[in-house]
This record gives sequence, C-alpha cells and structure tokens, in this order.
Amino acid sequence: MAIDAYNTIYQFLSIIRQPDGTPLTDSKGRVTSHLSGILYRTTNLLAYGAIPVFVFDGIPPTLKSKTIAARISRREKAMEEWKEAQAKGMMEEARTHAMASTRITKEIVNSAKELLGYMGMPFIQAPSEGEAQAAYLVEKGMAYASASQDYDSFLFGAELVIRNVTITGKRKLPGKNIFINVKPEKIFLKDILSNFGINRRQLVWAGMLIGTDFNDGIKGVGPKTALKIVKEAKSIAEVQNMVQSKYAVGIEDAEAVEKIFMEPDIDKMDSTDFRKLLQEASLDRDSLLRFMCNEHGFSEERVEKMISVLAAAKKEKKQKDINSWI
Repeated sequence: MAIDAYNTIYQFLSIIRQPDGTPLTDSKGRVTSHLSGILYRTTNLLAYGAIPVFVFDGIPPTLKSKTIAARISRREKAMEEWKEAQAKGMMEEARTHAMASTRITKEIVNSAKELLGYMGMPFIQAPSEGEAQAAYLVEKGMAYASASQDYDSFLFGAELVIRNVTITGKRKLPGKNIFINVKPEKIFLKDILSNFGINRRQLVWAGMLIGTDFNDGIKGVGPKTALKIVKEAKSIAEVQNMVQSKYAVGIEDAEAVEKIFMEPDIDKMDSTDFRKLLQEASLDRDSLLRFMCNEHGFSEERVEKMISVLAAAKKEKKQKDINSWI
C-alpha cells in the first residue's frame, strides 16, 4: 500500500493532540504526535496484513507556490486564534484552531523517516508530488492501492485510492457533540470515470476548472458546469475557448497544469528496484527503543509491545514470500 506520507503525517499532527490542542511533545519540546501515529497505527496496519510503503513529497511544482503561500497564511491566522481561545479557556474551540494551524517542518519529516527506518518500514522520496509517485506504483502493479485523503490522487491517475486508512474509529465533529464512525473507503478511478462518462484527461480538466493546488479555477464554475464543459471538449484548448467565450477568462497556465497531472515528475522505478526496497527494510529493535524511549520519552512497555507486533508481522511476511517460490 503506497501511503501519501505528508498527508498521513498531517493527519497525525492534527488529530493526536491534548484537549486544548497542544500537540504531544517530548522533554525538549519537540513535537512527537506524528511519531506516535506512525509507530502505533502503522504497526496496526502490519498486523492486519498490509505492507505500508510511505511516499514523501519532493520539490513542489512552481505553480503550487500560490497555494503554499495561502496555506501558510491560513495556518498563521489559525495559530493566533488558537492562542486567543486558550487564553479565554475555550478548550474545544482552541483545539479546532490548533488543528487548523498544523504544519509539517523539515525536522518533523526527518524524524518520521528516521522512525520508519528503525521500524523496517520502506519509504520512497518522490522527486515532486508524492501522490503522483504513489499513483505510478499502483499503475505498475507494485502497490495495491494509494492511501490518501486527497482526491487529487485520481487526477494523478491512481487506479485505486483507500481513504481513512490511518484514522479509523470514532471521531468528534468540530464544534458539535456528535461522534461519527470513520471507516476505510475504497474508491476505484474506473468507477468515477464510468459514472461521469469521461476519461481521465477530462477529469483533470474538470479539476482545473473547479480549482487545483496549481490553479485557482474559474469563478462561477462548479462541479456540474465543469462536467458539462469537459464532456463537450476534445482538448484543453477547446476547454479554454469555451470558458473564454462564456466567462471572459481562461484557465491560468492551462497546458502546464494539465502536464503536471498527465506527465508528472516521478521516479520511474521498476519492480526489481521496488522489491529491493522492501527486502532491505529491516527492524532495528535497539535503535527503535533508543529513539522512541530514550530520545522522545515514550513508554518502553508500549514500544516493546509494538516491536513484538512488528517482528511477528515481518516474520509472517517473510514466510509467505518463501512459500510463494515453492
């Protein structure tokens, strides 16, 4: 299972917090919410028989800079609102703002990779968008599915996306005393395309009309209108002509955005490279204990328990691999 690493780490950082929204930290004030999520929830996936392969984002396309800047602005505002709510003793509101202020730093990414290495969990550094790399792994049959919350995965061509993989269980709706059950959800790209009567390139055009991480979309164009337009078009140029005619504005950098989705910058690794990656990943019990317990203050008893589960799952996987050749 190719897991969108940034998307998953963001979930852990957002959800695994104290009642007032403060993230888990160690004695030195370093954030550890993501380490908790990676260790415990990834181990649970292994126990269920899944083999997670984390895919990390690389350098984002230049066209994503506007989106990144907007996200930074929203997070800074949420941080201010979080502090204000804390000062007023409004704990539930504080937690909501705290979740919205979540950001992934270089230190968080590096510590996540270090932990995965000690756990014996393979990970891939994508040259650009992690979702695109995960989609490639699924397309080539190296991974069963892409695990992500982001629907952009389909625009990158992910044939099967599994949502809610690492956040199953009961979740409280923000601002409401209502709890919902969150369960894994399988979505096939072929079903989406069949239901709407379009191909993947047309799906990309529809996304561009509504707005993606790389363009703002066309004001006044929603999903229904976008679908109608792309069904009548045979090229991105025709889409441009249609929206120019009706809305007097076109999709900014249309051809470049289309190329990001249809011809993404990825590591075109083959099955031999991928299998080698899986085989070289091995559990390092002593380093894992030192990293989690000595460096970051996690319970040695709980970490030992996770190590036992990890070791058992890896042993079972190794035995299955041997039997497959007999």
